[in-house]
Amino acid sequence: MIMVTGASGQLASLVLDALASRGVPAIGGSRSAGDGLRRLDFDDPGSLDLAGVTTLVLVSAGYAEDDRVVARHAAVVEAAVRDGVGHLVYTSVTGAGDHLGFALAHRATERLVRASGLGWTVLRNGLYAELFGALLNWTPDGVESPFGAGALAAVARRDLAEAAAIVAAAPDAHAGQVHELVGRPITAEDVAARLGVPHRTIGLGAYRSRLLADTGLLPFQPPMLVSLASGVRHGFLSGTDPALAELLGRPPSDPLAVAAEVAAASRSGAGAAASA
Repeated sequence: MIMVTGASGQLASLVLDALASRGVPAIGGSRSAGDGLRRLDFDDPGSLDLAGVTTLVLVSAGYAEDDRVVARHAAVVEAAVRDGVGHLVYTSVTGAGDHLGFALAHRATERLVRASGLGWTVLRNGLYAELFGALLNWTPDGVESPFGAGALAAVARRDLAEAAAIVAAAPDAHAGQVHELVGRPITAEDVAARLGVPHRTIGLGAYRSRLLADTGLLPFQPPMLVSLASGVRHGFLSGTDPALAELLGRPPSDPLAVAAEVAAASRSGAGAAASA
């Protein structure tokens, strides 16, 4: 049996959809049980019942400080070993993102997975095209961002979900492998051009100040988002890799179209930080 954690989240729910579309049975795990989901609360190790699971797709439990995220993931890995899970697929972050403010928890989890004795596959996911589009801020005459002319090898979330489903359905073919799943580089200027509006660059200091003033963000989020902006702006996240297309057996979705669609939708007033 395949289980996908974080089933109430966007990526995990798409993984479950992709498995279902292939006729591959799978169940979801979530902090809140219901609708066929098994209760899995990463902050309550006693709730981590993985009995009967042969392949576990561990979708990163972010949105917390590193120590809490790593502790959550460690509890899941320990439960997987205890309950006899055969293979663990972990959704990590692209290798080009080691400088990002949220990379440490991913790399620490990769170490835990490798040392567990389980069969494993690491999916080093590129950053979402949806996130890139959501982080463009609308102004009266166009959009602005802290990205400058830097490019991001962005990926549609649905493509990453399909890749995870492909691996989970045939884990032995991917045992001990790290897949770098990045997309085609796009810039904020590209997205603005697709939207038919001008793009203005703001400085990282102004961006940080704006984030710190946003009471809707958690304390760890402003430095995380600034690290992302700096990485894009200075060209650290634009590298390409054929692995995603090879895994999907088709060209990945157009990240520019995805980013522009999300940016256009955000114009109605949805906040970029909430969409992130």
